[in-house]
Amino acid sequence: MSDALHARTRDDERKWRDHDGDAADTTQTESAERSEQTEEELQCPECSSTDLVADSERGETVCAECGLVVDEDSIDRGPEWRAFDSAERDEKSRVGAPTTNLMHDKGLSTNIGWQNKDAYGNALSSRQREQMQRLRTWNERFRTRDSKERNLKQALGEIDRMASALGLPGTVRETASVIYRRALREDLLPGRSIEGVATASLYAAARQAGTPRSLDEFTPVSRVDRMELTRTYRYLIRELKLEVEPADPASYVPRFVSRLDRDEEVERTARALIESAKRAEITSGKSPVGLAAAAVYAAALLSNQKVTQSDVSEVADVSEVTIRNRYTELLDASDQRLP
Repeated sequence: MSDALHARTRDDERKWRDHDGDAADTTQTESAERSEQTEEELQCPECSSTDLVADSERGETVCAECGLVVDEDSIDRGPEWRAFDSAERDEKSRVGAPTTNLMHDKGLSTNIGWQNKDAYGNALSSRQREQMQRLRTWNERFRTRDSKERNLKQALGEIDRMASALGLPGTVRETASVIYRRALREDLLPGRSIEGVATASLYAAARQAGTPRSLDEFTPVSRVDRMELTRTYRYLIRELKLEVEPADPASYVPRFVSRLDRDEEVERTARALIESAKRAEITSGKSPVGLAAAAVYAAALLSNQKVTQSDVSEVADVSEVTIRNRYTELLDASDQRLP
């Protein structure tokens, strides 16, 4: 009886192994067929080109080499409605705002509106207003459950405030918030102020995005002094291993030209002077802000557009002595003389 039971068990195990092997073979065959089908779909059946262009308006996929329509009547996964301006788009859209690093909860929490009205626009009673106020209070408490979230909320508010004051774009703000999140996650904040790390993150993000601002521009809008900003910035660069290239003097030129209300000829000439200085290797060890200010001043003189050293000094926040010293060096490097 026992021998028969063991024999039956061995037969059952053999059957299951055979079944698993057949299933594995079937799975491998299906995956191979699927990969072959995908490769066929990714290339043109006429000329075997892989340069396929999707036309979303006509719902077609066209070969860029021979013009063959490889696929047609494709499914449009966009909205079924059309909008001709931003107001109409906001009115018809049925989804929320995209997630963003500029908010401590990435914009995924619930916001209770401050209007004391119901869905039909009717005013709430006094009892309902008190209830909604209690809900708002508890909602704010739940949004920042621990000290790290409260820290992050305060820092991101500081980053947004300083970026608005400095006129930095949204991409720089996003990058700065990511840098601050990394510093918070790697526990780099103990012993340093929230404002200092937030300012250093924004300064590094502006440098990385190619829209740098000088330390003198950060000092009036920041709640920390220049020494703490530079110390914290170097600490973040070292600990987070951020790749920040030296500031290019040419990146300051458009802003200075715009503030001085000069035309594109001045900007073009200033960029040419800076390029000549780079080729002559005289920019090393010099302040990029001072070089940019001197280039704008020299370019305005070369273009017969009157501007004083005092005006450029006020716009660039550098001394007139720096402008006088640098603009002569730039002219010598470019072999140009003033008219």
